[in-house]
Amino acid sequence: MKGNVLTISMAETVSKRVLVVEDNELNLKLFCDLLRAHGHDAAPVRDGREAFARAREFNPDLIITDIQLPHVTGLDLIASFRADEKLASVPIMAVTAYAGLGDEERIRAAGASAYVSKPISVMRFMEVVNGLF
Repeated sequence: MKGNVLTISMAETVSKRVLVVEDNELNLKLFCDLLRAHGHDAAPVRDGREAFARAREFNPDLIITDIQLPHVTGLDLIASFRADEKLASVPIMAVTAYAGLGDEERIRAAGASAYVSKPISVMRFMEVVNGLF
């Protein structure tokens, strides 16, 4: 390849920005570690009351939020993201330990793009995340 420049496409390895809203420290660490291990930029948010402002400044490609949060519910967060012009089109993955009858329909009706129940399967978690980009 004398004189030629080899160009490598980075399309499949481009880092995505993922906002993770989770009050449980172990889950927050697990989710962020998984995302980072797959090359993504993960921004952790422990308090749902800070999630909207953090999302506006971080400009995520994906939002992952727990549904059962203190002070504000994940459903309320999803509604606020969907009502915001800047965040309305960002895919949202809802994660919850409370997977009762009708929960998935209720969460999707609130505006979630995907739903994963806890305890999570690492493979399933990443399949859903990758499917949302």
